[in-house]
Amino acid sequence: MQIGSLKLENNVFLAPMAGITDRPFRTLCHEMGSGLVYSEMVSAKGIYYNNENTKQLLDIGEEEMPAALQLFGSEPEIMGAMGKKIEGINAGIIDINMGCPVPKVVKNGEGSALMKTPELAGRIIKALVEMQKKPVTIKIRKGFDDTCINAVEMAQIAEENGASAVAVHGRTREQYYSGKADWDIIKKVKKAVSIPVIGNGDIFKPQDAADMLEYTGCDAVMIARGAQGNPWIFKRTIAYLENGILLDEPTPQEKVSMALRHARMLIDYKGEFVGVRQMRAHMAWYIKGVQGASVIRDKINHCESYEEMAELLEHVKF
Repeated sequence: MQIGSLKLENNVFLAPMAGITDRPFRTLCHEMGSGLVYSEMVSAKGIYYNNENTKQLLDIGEEEMPAALQLFGSEPEIMGAMGKKIEGINAGIIDINMGCPVPKVVKNGEGSALMKTPELAGRIIKALVEMQKKPVTIKIRKGFDDTCINAVEMAQIAEENGASAVAVHGRTREQYYSGKADWDIIKKVKKAVSIPVIGNGDIFKPQDAADMLEYTGCDAVMIARGAQGNPWIFKRTIAYLENGILLDEPTPQEKVSMALRHARMLIDYKGEFVGVRQMRAHMAWYIKGVQGASVIRDKINHCESYEEMAELLEHVKF
């Protein structure tokens, strides 16, 4: 698959998720075959003001390439200038977040608020396309709410202003992540533009990806919540799409082993205090479905070190 000048090995991607798709997790998903991994969203203003927390978000390693860096902001001049400023980082794509539903982002006119200002969205895309050489993509939602269903219009504006691809999440901002994703809107977007369309929403198993590709005609799928605690979904989905083979799900032993490796990577990267606390949520996802998971999860939420986590998981019954 091709997005602008970037050639990708497959069409199964890891979606950007704030607080989740950091460098360690992206690396694991890349190892499992993800054709493209996305960073957590990065504030253009954070780059402009040299925010310390922003610097780590910009860190993309060779071991996870190809990767897309996702920017958010509402000022074309700043977005374009910051795109230029970070042009030298490892990311092969600059993606623009036009779908984040979080109130503090929306109230600033950023994220999914841009669904309500298509003309401004177009100027932001154009600024990034003109100011740097990497392919520019966008991630949008079905619309802002039921009175503003305009994904098709947004995709057309993106194409007109030089975007190389568009990802569509089949929910409105008001839905957040509730209800069922509307795959019909992805199909409509695919029919309306000639650039690649990436479908997003309700992909939790390999068959879901195949169904979305067949139903919508989209060019690629983007997996978000389905990858939480489950990097194997990329390997299993690619095998299913390419060969019709449904690989076995990971065993409880494999889940525990991966969870501990993830914990070590996260602690090495962010330090034990931050790493352990951020790993608590990942651990809960990894052990979902394992016997006694609820009890283990409660104990993990009180862990202060890697050793405590490892000791807990050693007592998991398989």
